[in-house]
Amino acid sequence: MGYTKKQIDKFNRQKYMAQLEKIAKNIFRMLRDKRISSEKFIDKFEEMKKRLDEKEEVHLDAAYFQQLKNYIDRLYQETCGQIEFSDKEFDRIRDAEVSNMNRLQKLKNAVSYKKEKYKNKAQNIDWG
Repeated sequence: MGYTKKQIDKFNRQKYMAQLEKIAKNIFRMLRDKRISSEKFIDKFEEMKKRLDEKEEVHLDAAYFQQLKNYIDRLYQETCGQIEFSDKEFDRIRDAEVSNMNRLQKLKNAVSYKKEKYKNKAQNIDWG
């Protein structure tokens, strides 16, 4: 029995989103590690980006995944797209990029904290 087009599309979509999150997690880890040089960062980032580009690009509905994709593309252009990206440049952008990654993580977590069924629960408590 073969898979339907809808099942294949869902599988490809899940793989693409998982790859985006894997790249983000690795970038965050590399930015926090002070022992990582700009050369190591570029080599690893290019390898991860190549794997992402091999996957068929899918339409991303969630704001988190759209912004994550845009962030990865922007950071790739600022680092790997530069002819001269040195350790000095890498150290200069390190803190700002960690902050940007934290904002993306807050965007991802914001959805899980705002469930409607829990918002109204506190309002319906009878205080006597």
